[in-house]
Amino acid sequence: MSEELATALAEILRGRVVRPTDGDYDSLRALYNGMIDKRPLMIARCTDAADVIAAVNFGREKGLLIAVRGGGHNGPGLGSCDDGLLIDLSMMKGVHVDPSAREIRAEPGCTQGDVDHAAHAFGLATPAGIVSTTGIAGLTLGGGMGYLSRKHGLAIDNLIAADVVLADGSFVTASETEHADLFWALRGGGGNFGIVTSFLFRAHPVNTVYGGPIFWEARHAGAVMRAYRDFLQTAPREFSFFVGLKRVPSVDPFPKDFWSAKACAIIGCYNGPKEEGQAVLAPLLDALPEPIFNWVDQIPFPAMQSMFDPFFPKGLQWYWKGDFVTSLSEEAIDTHIAQAAKAPSELSLMHLYPINGAVNEVNEGAMAWNARQATWSMVIAGVDPDPANAPAVKQWAKDYWAAVHPFNAKGGYVNFMMDDEGEERVQASYGANYQRLAAIKAKYDPANLFRVNQNVRPGTSS
Repeated sequence: MSEELATALAEILRGRVVRPTDGDYDSLRALYNGMIDKRPLMIARCTDAADVIAAVNFGREKGLLIAVRGGGHNGPGLGSCDDGLLIDLSMMKGVHVDPSAREIRAEPGCTQGDVDHAAHAFGLATPAGIVSTTGIAGLTLGGGMGYLSRKHGLAIDNLIAADVVLADGSFVTASETEHADLFWALRGGGGNFGIVTSFLFRAHPVNTVYGGPIFWEARHAGAVMRAYRDFLQTAPREFSFFVGLKRVPSVDPFPKDFWSAKACAIIGCYNGPKEEGQAVLAPLLDALPEPIFNWVDQIPFPAMQSMFDPFFPKGLQWYWKGDFVTSLSEEAIDTHIAQAAKAPSELSLMHLYPINGAVNEVNEGAMAWNARQATWSMVIAGVDPDPANAPAVKQWAKDYWAAVHPFNAKGGYVNFMMDDEGEERVQASYGANYQRLAAIKAKYDPANLFRVNQNVRPGTSS
């Protein structure tokens, strides 16, 4: 029966349908998170919007569970499913930059690196993530925060329009003037409402930035976190460094005397010339002890965006937990340091990404993403290449999160949530916006066809 279904889908798809019997099935179904293993019944490798429409109609009519994969970077493995239809958009990687209008149109298979590469040629960029292998589609639909967010907001704050294939197979454009309710929901509501086949972003002048990592020994973590916390309150919005508790990587060019040593780091960039960046950073650095190293320098923005790529290849064991953080008390800092010290692997980490500034200026009801009063988005990630260490990194991340969560907001960033957090946690992440999301879900996807995600169940407006 599965072979008959795959053959039927192949007849109406321009792209390829991959079956479990195909030699490259295992490589194509493999997920970014090596801790998760899923076996779809078939993989529809779409080449354009027409393929997406055909795949959605086929999956709905045949009663198949549908999962959607864009860039394939999803931590909880929600870009695939067992025994269902995986609609794979990774072949759809077109990017068009309009330098005069300062706009970027990107297809859903693009990674952050694809978009950065195309836009950088014109001295432009749009706010997004901090790892170039991240898929632009999933990142945007969840919110999209990165090095430009304090100045220019989230990815969704710069989304102008989106082309969407709906659950009934129809194709619409969502914007402030067309299907405005759908556009509201797409901006933070994840993949609940349809499959986006094209994103149109507003771009901003970004060329080279003054950026890189600064690491201190773990014994200075308290001083670094406190100084950073206080400095961020008045720092110019071009300053976009996050603070992290991590270890020094055991590879060149990191100093060998500190390989695998526990550390506190600030990593990020100042969007401007080196001289300005140095002047902005100077008061913060002058208040702190001598670092292990300070590699901040003038670099192209795509190089800043891809700085983490070598450390996090596809296939590592991942378990992450997130929260929104409004303030960082003395007790919270002490708790962070104590929990980070228990990290079971070199790659495990905690990051606090700043989302104040321009992000805070958008009304909480303006779009689905509503954490507009937060100062940081926190992620705790247990990471290791060895499957045997998966239980240890998972337990560490859970314990760490449980210890610091009382200091944080109820909800978290949906892109930093695993698939075992439950419906209550998803609702808390959207807060007062959840009820409206559920009503829009009922309008555009009443049967919950798109449910392999941080799911918003169809509801009512009452």
